[in-house]
Amino acid sequence: MILDLIITKSDDGFTAEIPSIKGCESWAHDEDSAIEKIKELAAFYLNVNVKAFKIDKARAMRNKSVYKLVFNKN
Repeated sequence: MILDLIITKSDDGFTAEIPSIKGCESWAHDEDSAIEKIKELAAFYLNVNVKAFKIDKARAMRNKSVYKLVFNKN
């Protein structure tokens, strides 16, 4: 399964969201922490081990980065 993970940079930190999962949004001071937090939240919502996730950066724009969250849900 592949889901989009969107990281948006603002003046006070980074917001991470997975638009296809309602309510799956997180905030942190740095991008790496935002990614780790959203992975943990997605693992909870999807009932998957967080270690199953692979992250691949798809593209970057001015203040937004799009990643692909890849995992196998068994």
